[in-house]
Parts: sequence; C-alpha cells; structure tokens
Amino acid sequence: MSAAHPTPFEITVRVTEADIDGQGHVNNVVYLRWAQDVAVAHWRKLAPNESRDTIGWVVLRHEIDYKAAGFLHDELRVGTWVGELEGLSFERHTEITRPNDNKVLARVRTLWVPINPETGRPTRVSAEVREIFSRAAAGMPNE
Repeated sequence: MSAAHPTPFEITVRVTEADIDGQGHVNNVVYLRWAQDVAVAHWRKLAPNESRDTIGWVVLRHEIDYKAAGFLHDELRVGTWVGELEGLSFERHTEITRPNDNKVLARVRTLWVPINPETGRPTRVSAEVREIFSRAAAGMPNE
C-alpha cells in the first residue's frame, strides 16, 4: 500500500477469466467492483451490529486512476481506508496492488453517502461509528 496510508483494511482477490476484457487484462469495471467489495467488507468488520442493520451506503462518485494492467490468475491486494467526512459524504480510498512485483494497478477515490435502508434517504452516522473508522484509518486498535 502507499506510504500515505500504511495500515489499510485489506482483502486479497485472484483474477478470474470473468474479470478479463477483450484486451486480455482486467476490465475497468472489475476494479470498481473490487473497490466496492473491500468497502463492504471493511464496513461489516468494524461497524457495530446496530449500525449495520440501520445504515446502508450508496456511491455518490468514483474517481479511478489506472496505473498498470492486471492479468488472468494474478493475486492482488485490495486495500481501503476512510478519508475525509464532508456533510453526509464519506471519502474512501482504495489501492489495488500486485504483491509479486509491487505494482500499483489502480487507485480509487469514492464518495459514499449513508442512507436509511427503509426510506432510501440520507442519514447521519453516529459519532461512535465515525470514531471507529477514524481509529482504524490511523492504525489504532478499536476497543
């Protein structure tokens, strides 16, 4: 992962045939799927049960920089951390790397908005939940 964030939450993925496009490398949409997958895994791991039951998330914006191609059977590391909070939107960073050659394949910045799953309307996230993810982003243990 980048020096800017040495302690992201990480998952590992292996590139399958379904991930490959007509040019023989990982399709652009797959990188976004992995960015979503790691964000969801991070949320499920750290968020209290009550928050997981009462808060859903929708994407407001994705920005992605493609740095290098991924190929069939590559094992990749997908790391994420929470960035800035502005109003109701949460910034999340994702970096996808290939550990065997230390290549960064993509960097993603996503703006997420918490919603009430029953109404579909934006909702606030408690100070407790913000603190949990802030501590995780800083590499500090959660109590």
